[in-house]
Amino acid sequence: MNYPNLFKIAVRALIRNKLRAILTMLGIVIGVASVIAMLAIGEGSKQSITTEMSSLGTNMIIIVPAFRAARGVNIGASGSMALKYSDVVNLRNDAVNLSAVSPEVRAACQVIFGNENTQTTIYGVSEEYLNIRKLEVRSGRVFTANEVRGMSKVCLLGQTVVENLFGEGADPVGMNIRIKNLPFQVIGVLGDKGESGMGQDLDDLILAPYTTVQRRLAAVDYITGIYASAASEEKSAAAISEVKEILRRAHKLLDSEENDFYVQSQSELIETVSSVTDIMTYLLGAIAGISLLVGGIGIMNIMFVSVTERTREIGLRMSIGGRGADILKQFLVESMLLSLSGGAIGILFGYLIAQVAGTLMGSSVVITTQSVVLAFAVCFVIGVFFGWYPARKASNLNPIDALRYE
Repeated sequence: MNYPNLFKIAVRALIRNKLRAILTMLGIVIGVASVIAMLAIGEGSKQSITTEMSSLGTNMIIIVPAFRAARGVNIGASGSMALKYSDVVNLRNDAVNLSAVSPEVRAACQVIFGNENTQTTIYGVSEEYLNIRKLEVRSGRVFTANEVRGMSKVCLLGQTVVENLFGEGADPVGMNIRIKNLPFQVIGVLGDKGESGMGQDLDDLILAPYTTVQRRLAAVDYITGIYASAASEEKSAAAISEVKEILRRAHKLLDSEENDFYVQSQSELIETVSSVTDIMTYLLGAIAGISLLVGGIGIMNIMFVSVTERTREIGLRMSIGGRGADILKQFLVESMLLSLSGGAIGILFGYLIAQVAGTLMGSSVVITTQSVVLAFAVCFVIGVFFGWYPARKASNLNPIDALRYE
């Protein structure tokens, strides 16, 4: 028996039991739709985070103190005093693969203007920091090298701080605010950056000269981090090696000692985040794929019922010359038709669910060709795997016993 005839027979058999066929396909539809939607949402989130991080510059290099322990207790990088401003000077003087270097000193402070106040983070940096982090000044100006050296009480505000203190649409350039009861003049307002892929508000910050923050606000003699920019993306690896060599020499570390700092490029951060989001995406897809297994079991169950109901038909086909292989193919085609039809409908519903979910969450969704091909491949395997045993049972029936079956 040729395959077109087998296909016609399978279609007629499914049409005779429309409701049963629809309910059987429903398990496959739900499973495929869940997998497609989860993969689309995960891939969309991955691309959004990657694009956002890439906008900060793929040649950016971040240097932070290494984690250290005190009395056996890990107190994290923030408790380390490994980095000093002298490290910034050494990098500026000796690193040939770096185009810009800026220290960073952080301090969480309450900021006051009139009757309004807000809690935010003050970043003490040099004038090179904005180019390294690709921050734009919407109005006003950036502090100068002289203001950095003179510990001037000037600052630039992020959009969230502006809205919290002055109201939406305000331009506070030239006004004075109080940070830890010290008056600071607002000399600039940063452009809107929005939220990061992790939900962090990138506009809830204040930039000030690092000398001012270090001495007047944080009252420390160390820095919490160093931001640098490689001369080009191609030189990032060489720049990282150079930074490690310079800092190890400056910190007088022996060959047997581990680094008391940690260096990572923006491209490495992107790769790390991508690998984490990939794992989460595949995990969500695998969890959703459990419903595909349930749908496959439903197909096997219905095919057993179909074999039992059509036992006399099978016996009649065999008695007029039908071979066991033809009976096997007949039920396999029927099983695969159920599975692939459910898969096609599931892909459509998965696309619609992903779009609705992306709209509600305010994020993009990406349905890749690989996920669609994978869905069809899984449906094909389910149709063959779960349809094989019932089809095999039908092909092994004795024609005489089948004809006598009531």
